[in-house]
Amino acid sequence: MGDTLEFSDIYQEVKGSWNDGRLRFGRQSVVYKSSKTGKVDSIPAAELSQAQWRRVCLGQGIKLTTSTGHIYKYDGFRDTDFEKISEYFKAHYKVELSEKELCVKGWNWGTTKFSGPLLSFEVSDSPAFEIPLASVSQCATGKNEVTLEFHQNDEAEVSLMEVRFYVPPGDTATTEEGPEPVEVFRDRVLSKADVIQATGDAVCIFKELQCLTPRGRYDIRIYPSFLHLHGKTFDYKIPYTTVLRLFLLPHKDQRQMFFMISLDPPIKQGQTRYHFLILLFSKEEDLSLSLNMTEEEVERRYGGKLSKNMSGSLYEMVGRVMKALVNKKITVPGNFLGHSGTQCITCSYKASSGLLYPLERGFVYIHKPPVHLRFEEVSCVNFARGTTTTRSFDFEIETKQGTQFTFSSIEREEYGKLFDFVTAKKLSIKNRGFKEGIKGKDDMLEDSDEDQHDAYLERMKEEGKIREEANDSDDSDGESDESFNPGEEEDDIAEEYDSKASASDSSAEGGDSDREKKKRPAKKAKVVKERKPRKKPKDSGAPKRPMSAYFLWLNASRESIKAEHPGISITEISKRAGEMWRELGKEQKVEWDGKAEEAKKDYEVAMREYRESGGGSSAPSKKERKKKGGKSDEKNKKGMSGGGRERERERTTGNDSFKSREFISSEESSSESDRGKGKRKRKGSDELEEVASTPPSSDSGSD
Repeated sequence: MGDTLEFSDIYQEVKGSWNDGRLRFGRQSVVYKSSKTGKVDSIPAAELSQAQWRRVCLGQGIKLTTSTGHIYKYDGFRDTDFEKISEYFKAHYKVELSEKELCVKGWNWGTTKFSGPLLSFEVSDSPAFEIPLASVSQCATGKNEVTLEFHQNDEAEVSLMEVRFYVPPGDTATTEEGPEPVEVFRDRVLSKADVIQATGDAVCIFKELQCLTPRGRYDIRIYPSFLHLHGKTFDYKIPYTTVLRLFLLPHKDQRQMFFMISLDPPIKQGQTRYHFLILLFSKEEDLSLSLNMTEEEVERRYGGKLSKNMSGSLYEMVGRVMKALVNKKITVPGNFLGHSGTQCITCSYKASSGLLYPLERGFVYIHKPPVHLRFEEVSCVNFARGTTTTRSFDFEIETKQGTQFTFSSIEREEYGKLFDFVTAKKLSIKNRGFKEGIKGKDDMLEDSDEDQHDAYLERMKEEGKIREEANDSDDSDGESDESFNPGEEEDDIAEEYDSKASASDSSAEGGDSDREKKKRPAKKAKVVKERKPRKKPKDSGAPKRPMSAYFLWLNASRESIKAEHPGISITEISKRAGEMWRELGKEQKVEWDGKAEEAKKDYEVAMREYRESGGGSSAPSKKERKKKGGKSDEKNKKGMSGGGRERERERTTGNDSFKSREFISSEESSSESDRGKGKRKRKGSDELEEVASTPPSSDSGSD
């Protein structure tokens, strides 16, 4: 067995919601890291006193109890993990992992036990449910009744508001001598509950500090267990247990400092949630601070981190006090320096200008709205061209949850520094491939789109070619229909001096519009035919391809895996089979490699016989023959329409006595029929001579 055991997708209950993370059992400690907040809980191995294995709603769970009275619960294990974890606990922690059954009878009458920070309700010596007392916000009593109210979690879909316990009255003799059972119950709950009560004097007070979020000026009163923000309109009480991280960041002007406090859960103001508390200080502002404690008490509580009398810059005093009371490190910028020599980059986020700080373990944006992105939750980053000007670019960060943060209007000169920083932190760059092929980094911002293969542009070009071919084929079809009988077409042409030319105009326009309507469906049909993907049809009669050694082994071992793990899903079978295949030695795999080689040889022989018998021949199908025939017809039509197009061009440009095709009408043909039906039956050449020798009529002269 190895030195560590690690499990992913392990859940921890935090104020009514499940947070997933990774749990690792090591020789020295048990470490759990939340995927949502990045918070790390470490339990020293020497403090573990009891471990229980229980069936819970998310599969199997572990309950760990320490010698200091703390209790930790983690859910999401599988049934098969019990033996492995039990052996590890015996070998390294000298603790036995015992199985504990929960009561599921549904009874509401039992006994309550207070074990550390947990209130356990038991029925027949089996726990029915447990309440973390740290989630209790208030405890009220009535006659023989105790009401527990809980902190609300905005991210939980369903929240438990309160629980009421009926406490039976005690004997008359005992109640006269001591307190009521209800009062005893309430006192025990409040001793472990997370109830904020401003009792006693504050350790110190900072007056009129400028706060960016929530905006305003607040007096900050520091208490031993919580932080009190007192403003003109709102008051906030922030327990130190809700503080995740502390940041001290310099402003770009080098004259101011930001002090940022990350909170989970956030503070509330109506429907607004503030996940960050940001204070703005001037470097020139100094302060002399005296703590409201004796020197012995300061030394006993904070172990030299603070002294009774301190002096220095205001932001240094606030940071020093918060670091000691919260017991967390203050994060400052690392080695990154921008083009201007500062440790931040000016940019915009959601139409608001701010500062982006590349830190050693993440990015921080200040200030509206504040953003903190850890590297471990970043999926990839992207450098994009600016939307408004080429003198700036956008920096996009995509998280593993699919959320995208776009920081825009970054100066072009900052690209080199930011690109080197991202590369050094080994973050995945989405568009690295085509950017590294460009000579200069500045040229990348201008020519990146040209160097990248644009599939959409290529598709548009292909569709344009198809449309042009369709238009040419439609025009050729229409012209070939009109010039199919040249004799009749020449006889229908309206001359310039004809009195019925206007009537022929309108009728010709109607005829052209009818022709266009007829062309439209044909055009669409041709475009659809050309755009059909060419897929090679699957030959159903061909021999099946041989399976690899792994799949041959899997088919033979599938039933045994199902027998060992009844009720296992298909995906779990695949995972388990993959693990078993990797554990097989080379000697065991030789047998299946030989079977796979034999199957491959049989396949080659069967395929050769299949091809010799005529299978898989590439004979043209009916659709292909139709397509070839259609293409030859289109060529013939284009050849026929070419002569008609040249004759029409000669009429419109070379001779003024002829007009364009817009004047061709059906009324002209009716006027010709009045002159005599004999002329219509002549040949095309005779009609051309007759039309050319006809003198102007008297009507046209009068016009």
